Amino acid sequence: MTFSAAHWQSRLDALRAAHHVPGATLAVFADGRIHELASGVLHRGTGVEATPDSVFHLGSLAKVYTATLVMQLVDTGRLDLDAPVAEILPEFAPAGPPGAVKEITVRRLLSHTGGLTCDFTHDSGRGDDCLAGYVEAARNVALDCPPGTAVSYSNIGYSILGRIVEVVTGRTWDQALKERIAAPLGLTSTMTLPEEALAFRTAMGHLPGDGPEPEPAPAWDMMPRSAGPYGRVLATAADVLRLAKLHLDGGATADGTQVLGARAVAAMQRWEVDVPDRWTVSADGWGLGWSLYDWDGVPGYGHDGASLGQYCYLRVVPGADVILVLLTNGGGARGLYTDLFRELLADLAGVRTPPPFAPPAHPPAVDMTPLLGTYRREGVVITVSLAPGGRPHLRYEFVGGLRDFSPPLELDLVPLSATVFAATDSGPGAGRAWTPVVFAALVDGTPCCYTGLRCAPRTPPR
Repeated sequence: MTFSAAHWQSRLDALRAAHHVPGATLAVFADGRIHELASGVLHRGTGVEATPDSVFHLGSLAKVYTATLVMQLVDTGRLDLDAPVAEILPEFAPAGPPGAVKEITVRRLLSHTGGLTCDFTHDSGRGDDCLAGYVEAARNVALDCPPGTAVSYSNIGYSILGRIVEVVTGRTWDQALKERIAAPLGLTSTMTLPEEALAFRTAMGHLPGDGPEPEPAPAWDMMPRSAGPYGRVLATAADVLRLAKLHLDGGATADGTQVLGARAVAAMQRWEVDVPDRWTVSADGWGLGWSLYDWDGVPGYGHDGASLGQYCYLRVVPGADVILVLLTNGGGARGLYTDLFRELLADLAGVRTPPPFAPPAHPPAVDMTPLLGTYRREGVVITVSLAPGGRPHLRYEFVGGLRDFSPPLELDLVPLSATVFAATDSGPGAGRAWTPVVFAALVDGTPCCYTGLRCAPRTPPR
């Protein structure tokens, strides 16, 4: 289909306003060209207009950049995908049963199957040694599950991958990204350090306020430099699209320069593991860095990202030669993404995306007995029980060093099936924002509970 800029500008404007998103930029590769659109404002306080050359915080989409760097090193034989991380970083020593550390490989970090917990908060400073300091500080960090037994999303794993890039290349992760990705692709509006964004029109994140419109966040960025490999790349939508097009084109740039080998590109898009929680990030599986999608038999890949009030979405449909990038700065960003990408993918790629996550009007009757109990991952205890009247109930509680992060959440569970539930706040005045809760099992059969794509195994009863 031919891309109609006027039509899609109208849809972007209307849907952005309907979902109370202050500002958004959209880059689309279709009919062999890059199309760029923008709508709204970058900051509700200043009223600065969003334009296609505006820079947004990409959050976890940074993982695709880190994965690309790692696969460059694999492609040239400088790194072995199946090498234990501890052989490359001897200081890497997470807690766990004897021998577990040898099972954490580069491949497993890329595919989120290394068992490492998601979040480890440590500011190792602004120096070029920040990732080295982060890995050292992460000694004895807990595993959520044994390596190789389940997919469990992990930010820590990508900071460790960033440090591997540094050790192998002799450059900082930031320098490696600039020299090995940004420069050959001509990404002149891509950066990793916050002060670099001062030269650009830069989006401010927004958080929920008292009314329907979100308010500017209290800070623009709260991530330490060591979060870069998993969470801090700043870019325009078109620059993100150009990185995705490198993968669509088998690792070659427009002038034929091979930035990444075709075999490495294919390996990144190859299905490594199923994702039991297919709703949190709309993914069906995971490759080496990429989220993988199966839209009624039509394959695709991409990634989502979130930072302080900024949210981004990348989708690629290789069979249709289509790429979509949406960058936003708050409000109902996921609703905007869902509605806009449903229309774009149907029109440009013939793809039918699933409906938004929500329970059916008439939920099935489910026997909760096999699911009851306590599930635990680092810093979080999940208790599944029956509330008065037999209603399925979940208590989500931060413990240990995270106990002051938030008070416990009391959630009602509404079944979609015997293992998939929609959670919603059971407190007074609660709304209907549905969150997926999925029950599955590790490779060894241990029951586990997924919230936010994080795996929490069930603890044995006392």
